[in-house]
Amino acid sequence: MSRKYKFHNPVGVYFVSFATVYWIAVFTRETYFQILANSLSYCRKEKGMELFAYCFMPNHIHPIFRDTNENPANLLRDFKKHTSKQLIAAIEENHQESRKEWLLWMFKRAGKKSANVSTYKFWQHHNQPIELWSIAVIKQKLDYIHNNPVAAGFVSQPTQWKYSSARNFAEEDFAFEIDAIGFLD
Repeated sequence: MSRKYKFHNPVGVYFVSFATVYWIAVFTRETYFQILANSLSYCRKEKGMELFAYCFMPNHIHPIFRDTNENPANLLRDFKKHTSKQLIAAIEENHQESRKEWLLWMFKRAGKKSANVSTYKFWQHHNQPIELWSIAVIKQKLDYIHNNPVAAGFVSQPTQWKYSSARNFAEEDFAFEIDAIGFLD
């Protein structure tokens, strides 16, 4: 079994990437972005997550975090399970969602291909955790996360993307609180 892309250090700081099934651009409406933001805020307050950076893209997200309960795999599993249910419900209930039938069909299709899913599969299974073991690696991942919307052509400056911790670092009007990374100063 491969040791690549696993949480090996329970107290480590990790960069993770995870995407929607089929890389579907789901996060096109404020209500869907808000579900992610609220869920990360909840994880910070109630589940022991220290969130140091993030970026929500239309079809994937990148957080940098640590689990104070020393079980990052379970924390991320619970986050994905909860947001999956919340996002499917939000899509089902959104009368303005022009892609509702197609989205639900795609999530159901993905669910049928997965043995451990009963109906809908929202997130791809893998998370690609990378432990951040030095300040240089942390800075490289921060740069990658914050420049993701720029590289995708959505904005010209990282702080222009609402759902990015680039705004927190710049002390601009940010979407939600993150934890101080401290040792980068």
